[in-house]
Amino acid sequence: MEPPYPNVHPSAPDGNHSEYRSVYGHGDGEEPVNADAAALVHASPGPCYNGLRNNIPTPVMRTTLMDWPEGTPDYISHDKVEQYIQDLAFRTGAHDRIQYSTRVESTLRSAGDREHHMRKREWSFDAVIVATGRYHDPRIPDVPGLKKWKEQLLNGILHSKSYRSPEPFRNKRVFLVGSGVSALDIAREVVGVAKETYQSARNGKFDLPAGMFASGVKRVGPVDSFVHKTGTTRGQVVLVDGHVVDDVDVVILCTGYITSYPFLGQHQAPDLPKEDADDNTIITSDGCITHNLHKDIFYIPDPTLAFVGVPYHASAFSLFDFQAAVVARVLSGLAELPSQEQMRIEYNARKALIAEGGAAFHSLMKRDVEYMEELQDWVNIEAARLEHEPMSAIDDKWVDRYHAFVEEMNGRRWASSGEAQDIPFVGEALRDSRVVVSA
Repeated sequence: MEPPYPNVHPSAPDGNHSEYRSVYGHGDGEEPVNADAAALVHASPGPCYNGLRNNIPTPVMRTTLMDWPEGTPDYISHDKVEQYIQDLAFRTGAHDRIQYSTRVESTLRSAGDREHHMRKREWSFDAVIVATGRYHDPRIPDVPGLKKWKEQLLNGILHSKSYRSPEPFRNKRVFLVGSGVSALDIAREVVGVAKETYQSARNGKFDLPAGMFASGVKRVGPVDSFVHKTGTTRGQVVLVDGHVVDDVDVVILCTGYITSYPFLGQHQAPDLPKEDADDNTIITSDGCITHNLHKDIFYIPDPTLAFVGVPYHASAFSLFDFQAAVVARVLSGLAELPSQEQMRIEYNARKALIAEGGAAFHSLMKRDVEYMEELQDWVNIEAARLEHEPMSAIDDKWVDRYHAFVEEMNGRRWASSGEAQDIPFVGEALRDSRVVVSA
């Protein structure tokens, strides 16, 4: 299933994810299949390609619930990461509590009710924790000519979420849009088989420097428009600076994802500019910022709604594990949140960053330890006040390995660009031409 072209805003708050808006036909002799049923029968592919590996060392990317098997290398293939997650689910008993083949349509808090309600089969809960990740709804930019090219040549344009291996691009002229880790990965794989590989960058704050891309990848500026050549399988990419890349066979959009929680109903406002978010809105038209969260976790108007995994440029499993532990302590009464007024004052002090966008607003960028220690200090002050056992200290071994990784990254940002700049975590794996890095 393909996302709409373009796809730049979160889906409407009606439970219908943008990926499932396609019209499903009838199979021979089969009953009509509606979008809801089809979405459960066939979910669109996840953002995992054949050569995917972690880009954060495994000692840094672990949970407190289970170590990696002894002897696990720093960088491993995606199937081993998947196995770690599955083993963790079975070992902790989480597997027995997971409802598979289930999609949350909506969740709401009834007036005067202390419970959240979900439909169509309705469950009631004391709290809801949103941990859906952000690599689900592809962001398809609204660039002139892109939709027409896609309509005329279905396989001529794809989002990085659909990329699986470089082989289909052998002897083709490939044009990558984007300058993040997905573009870095795919360019590294494709350049070895493609006739030519181009990579477009907008020179944004978090763009990876050209020096980090594989030799042979030709960096160009931002795209102005796409022009499909009628009667051919190729097209032109017109750049903002007026240059034209001709005879392009395939465009791969490494343009990221939209943050969307359509099941949160009125809290998702896909037509509202991010600057106009009120004190109750969670998602606005930008599809990047998750508004009105205390410490990027607790929904300020009603902290029984919590989020895990909102921060960008973070240590993944380790950070999510820590956030989950904090949520568990609050929900179990081992810590009490500040008053809504206090949380609002702290949040409002951050709102100046909204203009910079979601990546800046939620970016930890080598501040994971600082963020964790801040949360831990608050939790343990609460533990002492309420006469509970303190939350365990952050593992010194993990902290040391994390800081070593940050130093490695600091060295690479100088070596790749000749100047200091913040770039997302990209690990030692980049130094091995046989290894690619995770999206």
